[in-house]
Amino acid sequence: MTGTKNNSGRGSGGRELTVRVKTSRGRTASSQRWLERQLNDPYVARSKREGYRSRAAYKLIEIDDKHHILAPGMRVVDLGAAPGGWSQVAVERVGSTDDDKRVVAIDYLEMDQLPGVILFQKDFLDEDAPALLEQALGGRADVVMSDMAAPTTGHQKTDHLRTIYLCEVAVDFALSVLKPGGHFLTKVFRGGAENTVLTQLKQNFASVYHIKPPASRAGSVELFLLAKDFKGRKDAADVGHARDAGEDDGSWRP
Repeated sequence: MTGTKNNSGRGSGGRELTVRVKTSRGRTASSQRWLERQLNDPYVARSKREGYRSRAAYKLIEIDDKHHILAPGMRVVDLGAAPGGWSQVAVERVGSTDDDKRVVAIDYLEMDQLPGVILFQKDFLDEDAPALLEQALGGRADVVMSDMAAPTTGHQKTDHLRTIYLCEVAVDFALSVLKPGGHFLTKVFRGGAENTVLTQLKQNFASVYHIKPPASRAGSVELFLLAKDFKGRKDAADVGHARDAGEDDGSWRP
């Protein structure tokens, strides 16, 4: 006997039911697959129940539960924030409020305001964007996190390179605003070009991790790089003086 669906999304026999979407003349095959995947995604259902704006919130939750990068009182920058799932998690975990906003977010997409968040609707690649974020922070950042990805073209290599460029820009920003001991988290796509980013992170942070949280779909090429415990960006002048003296003193500046 076929089970009937109840509010839990299970049949009468306790097994998960798969939602099938009827084909539509105006819907492409890829749109059809995306819609079915969304309707059957437990993280999508959970985000609706728990009030998060996107399933991406659980990626940050899972990463932070394991690696402990967010703590009360921290200052956080969220790059590519829309629709706001990561910002919501950051607000909860650092204790940001409207009276003491400790989360600064930016995205060129429109995004509804969130309590405890200073929000800029602006392209992070705009020349004045980094300065605006630094000013809004009111001090050095403890965490810079980026879920930025370039709009997809359908060509995997091109999409990967464009997203890696955004990652490189985010790294440079993080190195300029993080306080010593701070952390940097960014999304990348598998493809090889992230090796230059890895090299830079390993030079400036105590440890670097590749992470594929459970909330990241198994078939997705995305993964996350987490760089922990910022050592301080090496000062170019110090490096030059050390080179002139025939040595590298390894000094770092905050």
